[in-house]
Amino acid sequence: ILNLMPIKQDTELQLLRGLSNTPLQIDVTFLQMSSHVSKNTSASHIKKFYQTFDEIKHNNYDGMIITGAPVEKMEFEEVNYWDELTTVMEWSKKHVTSTIHICWGAQAGLYHHYGVPKYGLDQKLFGIYKNKRSTGPDPLLRGFDDLFPIPQSRHTTIKKEDIIKHDDLVILAENKDIGPTIIKTKDNRAIFMTGHLEYDSETLKTEYFRDVDKGLEI
Repeated sequence: ILNLMPIKQDTELQLLRGLSNTPLQIDVTFLQMSSHVSKNTSASHIKKFYQTFDEIKHNNYDGMIITGAPVEKMEFEEVNYWDELTTVMEWSKKHVTSTIHICWGAQAGLYHHYGVPKYGLDQKLFGIYKNKRSTGPDPLLRGFDDLFPIPQSRHTTIKKEDIIKHDDLVILAENKDIGPTIIKTKDNRAIFMTGHLEYDSETLKTEYFRDVDKGLEI
């Protein structure tokens, strides 16, 4: 799990809670960007639980999760760990069976691998949105209803017309107002999710009051 979120413990708990629902026994490695110093998680926590890319680059993994990050308003190349992140994404092609990219991580992955641009929104996309399945039966959506909710919390978006230019990409779910929400490659090696299926029941509430306390429009 490449955890790019500022309060890492919250994201760790959300993702591990989801992974614990599988009957498979899972061994998780947490990865940090050595080119970035986290300001919202203690150095002792990072040192104890996280590894750098140099420490794991010779390993192979069944799966990888690349989380979102609060850097949406910046151009990708302006993010101080962009070069290191693209190195990890290239490495994942040969060392990881399948990678899930979440929120900004999805936009970054689509941009790096396919040149898909992101677009700024007039106001923050925030709330719980219903999504419609865009394909027939697919293993990734087994057990999902035809309409299902996904929390969204972002300032940028991607467009369907940029996705369908690439024959290798499949849109699994979308919302008519906010566009594609789950995309995958035909070989299932990469999954891109613009929202946050991993969020807890009160995560949006916490983000809402955080922004209100800062005097931000939300």
